[in-house]
Amino acid sequence: MREFAAGQELRAGVAGAGVFGGFHARKYAGLDGVRLVGVFDPDAARGAALASELGAEAFTDLAAFLDGLDVVTIATPGATHYEIALAAVTAGASVYVEKPLTYTLEEADRLLTAAAKAGVTVACGHQERVTFAAMGLLGQAVRPIALESIRHGTPNTRNRDISCVLDLMIHDLDLALAMSGDDPVAVEAEGVFDKVRAEVTFSSGWTAVFEASRIEEARRRVMHVDFPGGPVDIDFLAPSFVNGSGLALDPDFAATADGRDPLGVSVARFLAAVRGQGTPVATGEDGARALDLALAVEQAAGI
Repeated sequence: MREFAAGQELRAGVAGAGVFGGFHARKYAGLDGVRLVGVFDPDAARGAALASELGAEAFTDLAAFLDGLDVVTIATPGATHYEIALAAVTAGASVYVEKPLTYTLEEADRLLTAAAKAGVTVACGHQERVTFAAMGLLGQAVRPIALESIRHGTPNTRNRDISCVLDLMIHDLDLALAMSGDDPVAVEAEGVFDKVRAEVTFSSGWTAVFEASRIEEARRRVMHVDFPGGPVDIDFLAPSFVNGSGLALDPDFAATADGRDPLGVSVARFLAAVRGQGTPVATGEDGARALDLALAVEQAAGI
């Protein structure tokens, strides 16, 4: 694993100058111990606008962008994640890849193998885990016995290279995996590219139902989780929950530092992991596991 001296500043770059790339770039620009030095985007004007705002350099050439970087966030269209992430780890940089980690499982395997060989860190952008941890829903000794999630979005032009499963549902698939620790053993699904409903049975026998859509009139993001003691109903947009489970959850999670800024926590944890001080919120292996289930849903739905 690459080693950094105590107090050594990390040189950071962001690939993708869109909405999420801007979020990540501003996090780097506002953190101690890291310096945003480059922004990569094939759209020269868009990259230059973000780089200029934050005092970084804009690049349209990937190799030139990666030269000398220690950490790279990849917030480009999902189908391009693998190509850019592989180039980054091969150049010796650790990567934070927005979900989905890659487009195929074969790409995920090759990326993680290359990262291990290079001794660098791979993190995946499943920062909903930060919100769940702030609530108290991760690390519980009691596992869920049923789950139903609805993640609806309105039509837009973003992420048209991937289905609603890889764009939206994958968040909730990852949360179900993280909460239970179980492996999926059966998947049934139906739908189209922009709206899918799936039912997943896990190894301990419990079942979860997931619905994702990008063609609704209004956004709706809720989850109902049944535990042996009762249900927890979560509204991600509020954000809030109603706890009837008997579990010791934090009703004031949204006011905590983690609850207020899940992305900031996720980026900070990634940088700490790069320095050998802990693990990312979601590792590359976590991202590959969520991708595996998401692709199984796509296959079952025939999309």
